Amino acid sequence: MDLSPEEGIERFLRHREPSVRESTMRNAKTRLRFFNEWCEERDIENLNNLTGRDLADFVAWRRGDIAALTLQKQLSTIREALRYWADIEGVDDGLAEKVHAPELPDGAESREVHLSADRAHRILDFLHDYRYASRDHVVFLILWKTAMRRSALRSLDVDDLRPDDYALVLEHRIDEGTKLKNGEDGERWVYLGPSDYQVVDDYLDNPDRYERTDDYGRKPLITSQHGRPAGDTIYKWVNKLTQPCVLGGCPHDADPSDPSTCEALGSRAAHSKCPSSRSPHGLRRGSITYHLNSDVSPEIVSERCDVSLEVLYEHYDVRTNQEKMAVRKKQLERI
Repeated sequence: MDLSPEEGIERFLRHREPSVRESTMRNAKTRLRFFNEWCEERDIENLNNLTGRDLADFVAWRRGDIAALTLQKQLSTIREALRYWADIEGVDDGLAEKVHAPELPDGAESREVHLSADRAHRILDFLHDYRYASRDHVVFLILWKTAMRRSALRSLDVDDLRPDDYALVLEHRIDEGTKLKNGEDGERWVYLGPSDYQVVDDYLDNPDRYERTDDYGRKPLITSQHGRPAGDTIYKWVNKLTQPCVLGGCPHDADPSDPSTCEALGSRAAHSKCPSSRSPHGLRRGSITYHLNSDVSPEIVSERCDVSLEVLYEHYDVRTNQEKMAVRKKQLERI
């Protein structure tokens, strides 16, 4: 049965209204209004006919008018609507996963949005104890210990492991489906160390890991059921892993056993809606700050994390003045 954009939007908003705040509804109406305008421009009268290529055109259409961070937020609503429409057989299943947001430029998020070292280490301890060498464990460990971008993480192949050096090799392979943000200038070896490297090595033998080969004959290190994960997929994994209820308890008075108390819970939830969840960019910012607090020189952090010193100081260094003094104190005591 045909489903027009207007009817689809109306059905989705009616479905969402009982379970979300008034401000969330206002935002959803605004974001879907733009989607409806685009459908009208393209003479799209039946959502059944939407394709991934159409959605890529919509992203490009909106990208010219708004900032990347705003676009990411708007596209989260479009994905929710597409999942609902798929449930009522209005669009093809899986279409929501074909909405790809552009990668955020360095520092696009607020400097305050970062994962603290204390939370990161508690998450790592939990994963080590209860999900050792799982995909979640390896994804979080690599992102926290190296502060690499999600585009770099998804580019890694099994062949990029260097066991003799306990390291990972990052290469720009844009002609083979993966790229680094700074192109060939971002290519580098990243040291993990014996214990952290062992977790990655053990992940390769995890019976729950999907063994996959991509269209270029490459074997991705991090895999999903469908192969090499998209950047948006990694974004969702990190959002979910950094929800406080993963470790037990909620600082926002939600009941983890009752999804109706929190719009970030449940199988169809948008985990980024949890005020305490963090994106890969927030994790990167926290990791870089932790490196600096651990007395790693800014020059080494710059090379390790592929970020210029100017951008590092302006957007990634969230140390307090007292923490900066403590690092200087350590260095001065060596004189």
